Amino acid sequence: MMDALARDEWRPGETIPSEKRLCERFGVSVGTLRKAIDTLAKAHILIRHQGLGTFVASHSRPRHLFQFFNLSPHERPRTYPDVQFLSFAASKADKLTAEKLRLDVGSDVFEIRNLLLMEHHPVSVDILTLPAELFHGMNDSIVRNRPGTLYHLYLERYGVNVIRIDERVRAAAAPAASAKLLGLKTGAPILEIRRIAFSFNQQPVEWRISHVNTSHHEYVHRDVLEN
Repeated sequence: MMDALARDEWRPGETIPSEKRLCERFGVSVGTLRKAIDTLAKAHILIRHQGLGTFVASHSRPRHLFQFFNLSPHERPRTYPDVQFLSFAASKADKLTAEKLRLDVGSDVFEIRNLLLMEHHPVSVDILTLPAELFHGMNDSIVRNRPGTLYHLYLERYGVNVIRIDERVRAAAAPAASAKLLGLKTGAPILEIRRIAFSFNQQPVEWRISHVNTSHHEYVHRDVLEN
């Protein structure tokens, strides 16, 4: 089933075939098939809608917020961030970027910088690096004028579906550029979040470093989507 998803045989937002057809295709029992679908649903790759069927998940705004965005006001529910586009540039992969994206050092990459605000407070400076070979033709205008989230852009325009992220959080000192945007002094304590986003077959498609101002917000991770 993962191979079929990776080949775009079943597109985001579409229903997957009936249980009968899938059992015949894979030569398995209904019980085995349902366990497989349960696993994919828990990973938020498939979504069940009672009475309608099982759908391939797409990068709608609510899904992005609760699955891939882990910042929240102190002791209050998460809210949608306001994203301010800062810059887009073509670059070359340094050693660390090449390692994270499984590229050769010097490979073509794109770098995107955004500022995230919540409740009018600057919360996070995000520095994203993408392998250019997966995002052919991406430019400043495409990123700046995207109608939805970046992950929605990846999927709809480039066929790159982010299904999983690996995030690591550490304490850090704010670099000068990020400190200025966050309204902090250079060297002030911040959280640094390092993320690798993966598509199917464990393919890394984004390397992201976020500098987070925790004066009013904190990092909150939950395994289950909120309603």
